Amino acid sequence: MALETVKEDEEVYRWREVQLLQIAELEREELVRRRGRDIVIAVDHGPNSKHAFDWALIHFCRLADTIHLVHAVSNVKSEIVYNASEGLMQKLAMEAFEVAMVRTSARIVEGDPGKVICKEAERVKPAAVILGTRGRGFIQSVLQGSVSEYCMRNCKSAPVVIVPGKEAGDESMI
Repeated sequence: MALETVKEDEEVYRWREVQLLQIAELEREELVRRRGRDIVIAVDHGPNSKHAFDWALIHFCRLADTIHLVHAVSNVKSEIVYNASEGLMQKLAMEAFEVAMVRTSARIVEGDPGKVICKEAERVKPAAVILGTRGRGFIQSVLQGSVSEYCMRNCKSAPVVIVPGKEAGDESMI
């Protein structure tokens, strides 16, 4: 568990690296794998986030790619929040390996979700940033703001792919 503080424009940037389980099959193939892409996928505990993650695995990821899972939280020092988020990241990393055989890294970052995703995209320099939507209507998004809207306007280092929310009753892709 690494904890590092970075000051940028007097704003404190806190994050914790998630130590994912090592998968032996992936380690053996490390030397023979071709250069893949880095892909940032923003995740949370909601169904639309899971839908976007599934979509990315099925439609976007290739064998040699590395996905970087990013989860924004209000307090990275809270063990309860960290443990819940770490469990989510472990589950998604295992699923990513089983479905697409991609490598996975994960970070739990403290702060506003839109800003966190854009900062991680700047750090990683990915081929794409993939995130879901909450399914809010136009008026609600204008009044409350939207993470996907913020990322679309402010992520300058990579294209942003916004996966529409799953309709009620739709089955999971995976």
